[in-house]
Amino acid sequence: MSKSIIIAGFHAIQAQLKFNPKYLIKIFILNSRCDKRLNALIFEINNFGINIQQCTKVQLDKLSNHQTHQGIAAEILLPILPNQNELITYVSKLDNTSLILILDSIQDPRNLGACLRSAHAAGVDCVVINKDGSASISALVHKTSTGALNQIKIFQVTNLSRTIKALQQQNIWVIGLDSSANTLIYQIDLTTPNAIIMGSEGFGLKKLTKQSCDQLAKIPMQGKVESLNVSVATGITLFEINRQRFL
Repeated sequence: MSKSIIIAGFHAIQAQLKFNPKYLIKIFILNSRCDKRLNALIFEINNFGINIQQCTKVQLDKLSNHQTHQGIAAEILLPILPNQNELITYVSKLDNTSLILILDSIQDPRNLGACLRSAHAAGVDCVVINKDGSASISALVHKTSTGALNQIKIFQVTNLSRTIKALQQQNIWVIGLDSSANTLIYQIDLTTPNAIIMGSEGFGLKKLTKQSCDQLAKIPMQGKVESLNVSVATGITLFEINRQRFL
């Protein structure tokens, strides 16, 4: 069953209007604000016939869970994420440069949002998250993704190892990022169709996920820090793929 969340701020609502206006349920605006920027956005909202409700600052603060709302918030419906069967149908139609990002139990919504932002910026075809153990799509994920959530295809699966096997049958080479790997990510040919798997904060890839990969690789570390934040590591890996493919 679909659920709704509250998003806040001009950027978030403008992105929703641009890419997924059908999921906007209601707009809440601060009753004491009246300026050119807000009026222009209200005009655009009215073109979609979306209900607008005026609120006091106290009401808007509470509605937005004390996010920085700039005097405007919105209730949006979250679409039900497609499953593994729909993923495989989607992947089967991709060309020979397909790139998939798989997130294995990313629990921090900020990290999840940042990974989605990097994935969109890097031109990833789709993102796969697991149903159990992963952060749910929330207002914080929406905010951190800075609009990417509305522009990238996301699939949710119940069994990652089973999904990996299904992707391998589609001739997708599956690479897991693991700090104990012997191979550097820079030593792999990343120009072929592939799926990159990033593990959870503090724990990395699950044992079964790791065993299901075609190959494991790591990002070389020069300093004394043992590992990178998962969203940072995701960005580095995805843009190494871009570097190789553009060359």
